[in-house]
Amino acid sequence: MTSPEAPAARTPAATIESAGTPGRRISGAVWGALAIVYVVWGSTYLGIRVVVETMPPFLSAGARFITAGLILAALIAWRQGPSALKATRAQLASAALVGLLLLLGGNGLVVLAETAIPSGLAALLVAVVPAWVVVLRRASGERPGIGAYSGVLLGLAGLAVLTLPGLSGDVRLWGVLTVVAGTVMWSVGSFSSARIPMPANPFTASAYEMVAGGIGCLLVGLVRGEQHGFTLTEVSGRSWLALGYLVVFGSLVAFTAYAWLLQSAPLSLVATYAYVNPVVAVLLGALILNEQLTWPIAVGGAVVVAGVGLIVSTERRR
Repeated sequence: MTSPEAPAARTPAATIESAGTPGRRISGAVWGALAIVYVVWGSTYLGIRVVVETMPPFLSAGARFITAGLILAALIAWRQGPSALKATRAQLASAALVGLLLLLGGNGLVVLAETAIPSGLAALLVAVVPAWVVVLRRASGERPGIGAYSGVLLGLAGLAVLTLPGLSGDVRLWGVLTVVAGTVMWSVGSFSSARIPMPANPFTASAYEMVAGGIGCLLVGLVRGEQHGFTLTEVSGRSWLALGYLVVFGSLVAFTAYAWLLQSAPLSLVATYAYVNPVVAVLLGALILNEQLTWPIAVGGAVVVAGVGLIVSTERRR
């Protein structure tokens, strides 16, 4: 959610604790990988919106994550050997729990909400995730710092402004509230992942998270009856293309770039995706889907991005 992918279980927004090596020169490869994370993860909100035009929300999300998870597991086994997929029962259970929180509770609710609200608005609402993480850290006894608290207040103020289109009837309020619920689930999953036994290999952990979350989405879709009256012949070509894009680029290419960045770039630099992705999503939604940029979205979005930026800049100095 901070980005719509499983790696957020270990995102800087969730566990920003260091700023990498001071003074290290940023290479062109780092900037290239960062551009991939900025643009591709920012574009996933647009992709979701196009998918749900002709596909059921939870069934499409389930297909996406199961496919991506299995491909990732196959790549791990191919590159590192089958032993790289080994995990204890406790680690598997933890990965499944985190996958359900992130991808069923978090991303699944965003997919559902995008049947009712613009993709840009959804992205801006999701941007408040780092603020919820700060609240969870404080509830657990940590002391994030005055700057982080100020960022939380800014983020919540921006969230209130972003809710106005729903209150005024310009968009469906249930869609706005569904995304907010999803951000809370995503934050709990991100926060919990660092405190429970997880597979040591982050790629392996994410593969299990995606498969578990995808199965959860499929089950919810079936319980909701999304299969009734749905036929594959009704799916548009652009929805198929968008689903393929989400699997290959959103869940695999961008994730690989992100995982590499965590090992190759200062964490404070990687963390900037948290407030760049929403801007990219809003711009793409306006340019490609002609989504309206109303004043509540513009003002509320700016306040949320400012709040997230304050949280990230504060944490990088800790």
